[in-house]
Amino acid sequence: MSMITAASWVPRGFAAPFPQKYTLDEAEYERIAELAKLHLDDAEEDLKEAQDGEQEEDGAKQAMEDDDEMKDDTEKPEQDTKDIINDDDLKEYDLEHYDDDDDDDNKAPSSGEVLPMFGNSKALAYYEDNNDDPYITLNAEQEDAEEEREDLQVLATDNLILVTKVEDEMANLEVYVYEDEADNLYVHHDIMLPAIPLCVEWIDMPVNKAGVEKDSRGNFVAIGTMDPDIEIWDLDTIDCMYPNAILGQGGNAGAEKPKKKKKKAKKANDEYHVDAVLSLAANRRHRNLLASASADKTVKLWDLNTTTCAKSYTYHTDKVCSLAWHAVESTVLLSGSYDRTVVAADMRAPDAKPARWGVESDVENIRWDPHDPNFFYVSTENGIIHYHDIRNAPSDPTATKSVWTLQAHDESVSSFDINPVVPGFMATGSTDKTVKLWNIQPTGPSVVVSRNLDVGKVFSTAFGPDPEVAFRLAVAGSKGTMHVWDTSTNAAVRKAFAQRVPEQSGKGEDRLVGVENDDSSESEDEGDDGEKDDDSMEED
Repeated sequence: MSMITAASWVPRGFAAPFPQKYTLDEAEYERIAELAKLHLDDAEEDLKEAQDGEQEEDGAKQAMEDDDEMKDDTEKPEQDTKDIINDDDLKEYDLEHYDDDDDDDNKAPSSGEVLPMFGNSKALAYYEDNNDDPYITLNAEQEDAEEEREDLQVLATDNLILVTKVEDEMANLEVYVYEDEADNLYVHHDIMLPAIPLCVEWIDMPVNKAGVEKDSRGNFVAIGTMDPDIEIWDLDTIDCMYPNAILGQGGNAGAEKPKKKKKKAKKANDEYHVDAVLSLAANRRHRNLLASASADKTVKLWDLNTTTCAKSYTYHTDKVCSLAWHAVESTVLLSGSYDRTVVAADMRAPDAKPARWGVESDVENIRWDPHDPNFFYVSTENGIIHYHDIRNAPSDPTATKSVWTLQAHDESVSSFDINPVVPGFMATGSTDKTVKLWNIQPTGPSVVVSRNLDVGKVFSTAFGPDPEVAFRLAVAGSKGTMHVWDTSTNAAVRKAFAQRVPEQSGKGEDRLVGVENDDSSESEDEGDDGEKDDDSMEED
């Protein structure tokens, strides 16, 4: 089983050109020990004891073997040696002094003596390190390091795409590099996760990174999983062993060396989540703030400078599944829940009664309109998109009236996105395995094109964040594959957004970029699937 549960773009210019390899020094060792509450000292002692035991066992075996050899040697009669020495045929070879050093080895050869091919072998110089040998000029290690460094390079024109993936029983975060000009998408590196991931959020500030100012620019990621804890990783460090920070009970330093790991309480509290984390939202104005929504029915606000929970909110009566910060009023947070309501609350006034809107079924996702901050979108389990005006909040959720309502899909709208660069351009993805593009006009939305991109049930649709990749749509789903669709190469999109689509230069119709597979058998399967895609990629 392979499935992609969430995906998120990273804007250009934030990734380090040359990511660093992870190094485990004393400071990092101490940080991991304190953060994870691991009994590393006990583990080292156990390892040392095991190694000492192996050495003792090996020594005993070697001693027994030596005793056997000595016993065999002493049992041999000495008369055999004397007979060999006294043998007339062997005397000329002087075997009795065969192992003695030759005193004449260092003497120069006489005029009639043949000089050996390599001269005197005892005069050869030996160097433990090839760097000390003057005759070895090639540095293989340095060449390998430089080649690896080039392979890890991220260009200023590259975009990263963060993908949370489940494959068989393994869960990990895959960091993709998307090269738009080269039509190339590949996995740069990955990070193993402790549980099935449910949400991912990119963070532009450093968290618990030594030697870096807290207000400086960073390239980090927060991941919510089926576990109550939120992990934060540094994307510019390869092969990390442990996250930079854990938000939740797992990140609290407890008593010294507890005998058993305490079970997490199931009762909601003000300090940490006690159930799965379903959504994350980083505040782009107040960069140290991260909001999280959980199945424990609470919304929590985290301070990334201290990695602690600053405040907990209970606006909903069921699981909270989606969050979005207001772009202008940066302290206003929108939250959607399975209690079929959407709440817009000011985080500075936790005791105030927030505005609340009702919908016909469970909320799936919510988004603010990036081109008009007075409006927001809501997608539901019934396949409907609602468009609301925040200035027209109802007195009661049952009296909610939306600006317009769209039956986008026959099944749940599991994901959707509003293009941040092109006004009125919306993409929706559904569990019916289709992706639809919409043109939103003052009279309402109209479908532009519908596609089955062969990713299975669609769990993620996200437009590129930069103007250069504004028409690129990252799509992923239940088949565990990620595709980047260049929507500007579609004729219907060019017609609908004629004034906003860049000119195409030799690019094919419906350009789709995926991860290349080196396995020939799998490539053949993909080729067969590609034929099916051609049949399924028809306009509605």
